[in-house]
Amino acid sequence: MSAFRPFQRSRGVTLVELMVAMVLGLIVAGGIVTVFMSTSSSNRAQTQLARLQEEGRYAVTRIAEDLKMAGAQYCSSTGGLAQVAAASGLAMDALRTPRVLAKDLTFPQNTTPWGAPYPVKPTAPYNLPSFFYMRGFECTKTACTPSSPPVATDGVPVMGDQVGNRVKGAAVLQLRYIDAGRGWVIGGASTIVSANGLISSIHIVPKTGEPSLAGVVDNEMMMLADCSTAQIFQTTGNPDFVPVDTAGNFSAPRALVPQSAPRFFRLKTDFRTITYFLQVVSDDGTATGAKTGALMRCDSGQTPVCQELVRGAERLDFTYGIEDSGGLMRYLSATQVDSRAGNTIPCPAGPPDSTTSDQGCLWRALKTVEVNILMDGQQPLYTLQAPEMAYAYTPEGVTTPQAPTARGATGIAPSDQGFADQMLRRQFGTVVMMRNYNP
Repeated sequence: MSAFRPFQRSRGVTLVELMVAMVLGLIVAGGIVTVFMSTSSSNRAQTQLARLQEEGRYAVTRIAEDLKMAGAQYCSSTGGLAQVAAASGLAMDALRTPRVLAKDLTFPQNTTPWGAPYPVKPTAPYNLPSFFYMRGFECTKTACTPSSPPVATDGVPVMGDQVGNRVKGAAVLQLRYIDAGRGWVIGGASTIVSANGLISSIHIVPKTGEPSLAGVVDNEMMMLADCSTAQIFQTTGNPDFVPVDTAGNFSAPRALVPQSAPRFFRLKTDFRTITYFLQVVSDDGTATGAKTGALMRCDSGQTPVCQELVRGAERLDFTYGIEDSGGLMRYLSATQVDSRAGNTIPCPAGPPDSTTSDQGCLWRALKTVEVNILMDGQQPLYTLQAPEMAYAYTPEGVTTPQAPTARGATGIAPSDQGFADQMLRRQFGTVVMMRNYNP
C-alpha cells in the first residue's frame, strides 16, 4: 500500500511583487531610453557642427580664390595706386587695363550703369574702369545698395523668403578677370595683318589645346592682349577677324610692334564674370521642406551659369579696404565705396582720361576684402537649448552670442529669412589681399 502524501500548496510571485518588478523595470528602461535619446541628440548636434564647419571653411576658401583673381589680366596685371610719369604723362596702370575701342561694350550679367551718378557713356576710346572688375552690393531685408544688383535674367533671383528667392539681407558680389588659359596664341599660323600702323585683320588657326572657333559670330567683342597692354574691339568674320568700321568701333586697333606674347580672346567666354549670392533652398526641394540658404556662384564661362557650392549659408557680407589718395587705409561698405563715402573721399590718381570725381573710382583703390559668412546646421534640432542656439555675427555689431529671436533689434533674424531658429550657427571669415587691384 502506497504511502499517502498530503497536498502541498505551490507558491509564486504575488501581484504586489509583480507590480514592483514592473516599476523597477520601467525605471531602468526609462533611464536607458533617456541616455540613448541624449546621446542621439548630442550625436546629431556634433554631426551638424562638423558638417557646418567643413562647409563654412570651403565657402570662404572658394570666395577667396575668386577674389584673388579679380582684375587679373592676361600677363599684365598690376597693383598700387596709378602714378602718372612726369616724363611721359602716362600712368602705368593706364597701359595695363584694356583700351576699349568698341562703342557698345557688353559683359554678361552687367548692371553697372553709364550716366549719373556714374560717368556718362563714353564717346571716344577709354580705359576700362575699375568698377567693371569688381562691384559689391550690400542688402537689408528689403533692398540693396547700390540699387542695381544683378537680376533674374542673369540668373540672380529677387529677394524673398521662398524657395528659389535670393536670401534676404545677404550681400551680392560681382567680379571679373581674364581667363589666361583660354584664347588663341598669335604666332605661327595665327597672324595679324596690318597697314599704316592699324590692324586690318587677325587670322586665327587654333593650336592643339586651344578653343574651337565654332560659335564665334559677327559683331562679337574680342580682345587682343600682350604683356604690356590690351585692346577691346568689335569684329566680323571667322577665322579672319576684321575690326568693324566706325559703326561699331571708335577707331581701329593699333598694330603694336613689338608685342610680347600676344593672345586673342573672346570676351563672351574668356573675360569671366563671377557673381556670388545666397539662394533659399529646402531639404526636399519643396516649399514645405526645411529651408536654408545655399551659396551660389555664377560663372559666365561655364554651363550651367549658376551652380550651388554649399548649403547652410544664411548671411554673406563683405567689407572693402581701400587705400585713399593720401595712402591711408579705410574700411568701407559697398555703398560707401561706390559713393566715395558720400563724395567725401577723393578719387586716387588714375589714368589720364579719368577725373577726380568719377563715381565708383574707389574700386580701383581696393586693397583688401573681408569676407564674412554665417552658416547653419541645415536641419532644425528641436532638442537644442537657448544657449546652444545663440550665436554672434560681427557684421551686425554683435560680438557676444545672442538668441536668434533677439536679432530684430540689431540685425536680421533667421525668421525674417524664412529659416527655423532651432539650428546651430557659426560665423566664418577671412581677409583677402587683392593681387590685381587697381587694374
